[in-house]
Amino acid sequence: MLQLNHFSPNRKQSESKSEAKSFAERVIYWTIVLTPLWWLLGIQTIVYPVVSVFLLVAGLKLDKLIKQSLPICNWAWLAMIFAALWTNILGLESIGFPALKTAATFFTLFKGYLMIFACMTLPFWHRIQVKTIVRAVSWMTAGLLVTLAIQLIILFVMGPQESILPPLARLIPGEKESMMVKFATIRSFFGVPLPRAVLYTADPPILGVCGLLCFFMCLGESNQKLRKFAIAGSLISLIISQSRLAWVCFPLVWLIIYCFRSGLARQAYLWIVSLISLFAVVLSLSIQDLIASPLATFNSGRPESSKDREYVINATIDAWRDSPWLGWGIMDKTVSWGNGVFVLPLGTFSSYAKVLYIHGILGFIFFITALVSTMCSFWEPAIKGNPISQRAFGCLVALYLLLHATNLTWMAIYFWFFFIWLGAILSEQQQQDLNVNQWEELIGNW
Repeated sequence: MLQLNHFSPNRKQSESKSEAKSFAERVIYWTIVLTPLWWLLGIQTIVYPVVSVFLLVAGLKLDKLIKQSLPICNWAWLAMIFAALWTNILGLESIGFPALKTAATFFTLFKGYLMIFACMTLPFWHRIQVKTIVRAVSWMTAGLLVTLAIQLIILFVMGPQESILPPLARLIPGEKESMMVKFATIRSFFGVPLPRAVLYTADPPILGVCGLLCFFMCLGESNQKLRKFAIAGSLISLIISQSRLAWVCFPLVWLIIYCFRSGLARQAYLWIVSLISLFAVVLSLSIQDLIASPLATFNSGRPESSKDREYVINATIDAWRDSPWLGWGIMDKTVSWGNGVFVLPLGTFSSYAKVLYIHGILGFIFFITALVSTMCSFWEPAIKGNPISQRAFGCLVALYLLLHATNLTWMAIYFWFFFIWLGAILSEQQQQDLNVNQWEELIGNW
């Protein structure tokens, strides 16, 4: 029998080198772990996009662009950046490029689509391992338990507290809502007063999105004790966010993973249509009634919130119809209701309505292309049984549903690590395919 023991020293050296983190990997690791610090300082909206874009520029080399190809989804996000930039410039030109509005518009692009592209591209230009991202996110979500416990103690002992604007946040121009340190409050949920928190985010639904994504990311943590705390922190974040749509999406991700592992994924759409039709026949309901009944229950959780969202989204779509192809370029109009008591900018909620309103049909096509191509990048390895690709695919489906309720460019900074995780998965998959091809060529030549 052929023995390869004489290669063991080199193998050990290569394994030790694989454990050593690259500079970019260390920066990303500690940026994620120190999330509470950035939150307390009020600079989280600045730190994450700056770190990701800085590392992208630092790793930009001509030979990497030539030798190492990027997935189609990365190029799709880059195309979305240029489409958004073009429509933004057209919108700013129509109002004379006011300084504050111009800066705010370009910063939104910077911390939105540009950051997403940077995060997904970093693992191809730097050595960033999936397990490193998972470990950092696990420590961060485990720490949520401590932060939440402190907030609940403050809530029940001292009562509701006003939000705090950190000193550093005061020096940053623009809106301050996403930089506030907010405390837990009591909110009515299906008629029951329950605690609700935002923790390191700007809005409770965003916490629900983060809790869902972190849960499935932390399932890959190798340290069992840390994984238990991380999963607990993710679940509690999901629950206390009171995000109804996130709660619905959570079992949906499990269902998608099960379909992949049971071999039903290829026929999933047939099973879904068949089951819906079966329930409709058994209950003597039309398909419309079958959808309307749970939707009414869903909206009854917080009826005022559901009505407000629907009103703003409808107003956004109405405004889009006045400039359908290129949109308005900027968020410059507002909608009010309740005799002017409530006023919000158009495009405040649904990402899909906002993209249509700001970037028109042209930008919407690029946006949908980026979303679909990213999801399709994980389809083949998921079908082949890759568990982490299965979880990534399920998370993307859930995220795309959640985009109907919250703006991607507003909340992306709070789960920026998710896009690095996606890029790291694709990078490792690409490397594995390359190694397999090289090995097959070597065997063939031999």
